Amino acid sequence: MNAYLAEFLGTALLVLMGNGVVANVCLNKTKGNSSGWIVITTAWAFAVYVAVVATGPYSGAHLNPAVTLGLAAHGSFAWAMVPGYIGAQLLGGILGGFVVYLFYYSHFAVTEDEGAKRACFCTEPAIRSYGNNLFCEIIGTVVLVSVIFYITAGSIALPGTEAETPIGLGSIGALPVAILVWAIGLSLGGTTGYAINPARDLGPRIALSLLSKKLNASPDWGYSWVPVLGPCIGAIIAAIGYNLVMA
Repeated sequence: MNAYLAEFLGTALLVLMGNGVVANVCLNKTKGNSSGWIVITTAWAFAVYVAVVATGPYSGAHLNPAVTLGLAAHGSFAWAMVPGYIGAQLLGGILGGFVVYLFYYSHFAVTEDEGAKRACFCTEPAIRSYGNNLFCEIIGTVVLVSVIFYITAGSIALPGTEAETPIGLGSIGALPVAILVWAIGLSLGGTTGYAINPARDLGPRIALSLLSKKLNASPDWGYSWVPVLGPCIGAIIAAIGYNLVMA
């Protein structure tokens, strides 16, 4: 599979399952209505696991412009491929947002709460304070990208050889990343909804913008820059910090 296609499909799958659980919890008359934050954070973590397992062999399963930027800044990913990866991720996020709408169409129709409907597409802060909201997204992404560097950097020198062999766990290798996202959601997600991924937020927000009249819900473009800029800054900080520490 082409790497760009893998990033497109993987991000669409991530958003479908991740935003799908938000819809299941927030929309009226679903089986999971009002089941809470633990359900949302757990399913988002498993969504990451599923998407990484499905696309890892083909693209490395970035599925997140912040991860792509961080890896490029770290020096382990070609800058020439960054625009294509980010474009594919953004388009995947848009597709995933549309499919969530189609899947939960009947439940959107019986939900009047604009905030609940918007939450099925994109994040918004619990308390709107742009400076603090940006800080939270930066810190959450620093944790995400920094730990991903350590997770993927493991290697072992085999007896009698000088070459180091990367440590791999096959599909189980995606599990630490899923647990990482779960931990971030549980501990750092309560302020902004832990976007920590521009494509996961901006892509579905674009889908919501195109559907706003049907849903009677605003995409809240005034806040949209925070979950885009914050993760990008956080990823660059994580890459610089990791390179300094490991130099």
